[in-house]
Amino acid sequence: MHTDRPMQLETPLRIFRQDITPNEYFFVRWHLADILTRIDIDTFRLRVTGAVNEPLTLSMTDLKTKFPADSVIALAICSGNSRSTFNPKVAGIPWQNGSMGNAKWKGVRVKDILSMAGVKNGAVDVSFIGMDKGTMPSIPPYAKSLSIDHAIDGEVLIAYEMNGQPLPMLNGYPLKLVVPGWYATYWVGALGAINVLTDSFNGFWMKKAYRVTTDPNINESPEKLATATSPITTIKLHSIFVVPETGQQVAVNKPCMVEGLAFNDGTDIQKVELSVDSGKTWVTTQLQPTLGKYSWRRWKYNWTPSAKGTHHLCVRATDINAH
Repeated sequence: MHTDRPMQLETPLRIFRQDITPNEYFFVRWHLADILTRIDIDTFRLRVTGAVNEPLTLSMTDLKTKFPADSVIALAICSGNSRSTFNPKVAGIPWQNGSMGNAKWKGVRVKDILSMAGVKNGAVDVSFIGMDKGTMPSIPPYAKSLSIDHAIDGEVLIAYEMNGQPLPMLNGYPLKLVVPGWYATYWVGALGAINVLTDSFNGFWMKKAYRVTTDPNINESPEKLATATSPITTIKLHSIFVVPETGQQVAVNKPCMVEGLAFNDGTDIQKVELSVDSGKTWVTTQLQPTLGKYSWRRWKYNWTPSAKGTHHLCVRATDINAH
């Protein structure tokens, strides 16, 4: 636990030895302190308003019976994952590598819901609003937006199941927006309303928060913060170690399976390389079968330490765009 109001819980690294992250170990991230702790599912309604021909008020039964179900295995990852390793240090929850999880999400395509509502000509953005609240009236609701084209691309889901079970309360019950390939800041939990807009959405969580420099290398310094920024969106290519963990002792002259994860926005990962000598030389690891384009990708390498002492291992991933 990092904080208890709102609740912020990090997944232990050892759990990532499993391809699918169990619900009871899945990381928890909320922005507003007053989160839902109970809900009457019989009276709950998802409301669709704005620039639509027919505003909708949908019950959970409606969502499960009036629309085809769809599912995807996708990585949910906080854009601040690994923040505790940043140098120089930055403000925010000091996540290690555990503010992420891989799950199978089942629900309804946003495309199908908006098709039923009938989007009017001139629609630009779609906002998604959570039911959690701030402790003061001046705190804006947690709301994120997608362009209309993204919202209706057929991949964005409103999930009501996670790994074959109803969404856990701490992970956004009863509905969670799932935006495959994008950071989980867009995965609005406790989703209660959808609003179709004819102008760009200007809510706090898009216009002020979760923005990064427009520099192609995403570089800035504490002494000279970027003045040109844009909302953070797609998951950047990254790789981590799962086994062995930092500081773990392994036996000299005996095989040791080194294992980790690589992930990005859904672009095919071409290779993952490992260095056991602080980056002087590199070997190619064995990529494991993919669970889907938006899932993380496991990699392995059988390494035999040849000498006693401290070993500094490095890992790097490359996708088909040579990033």
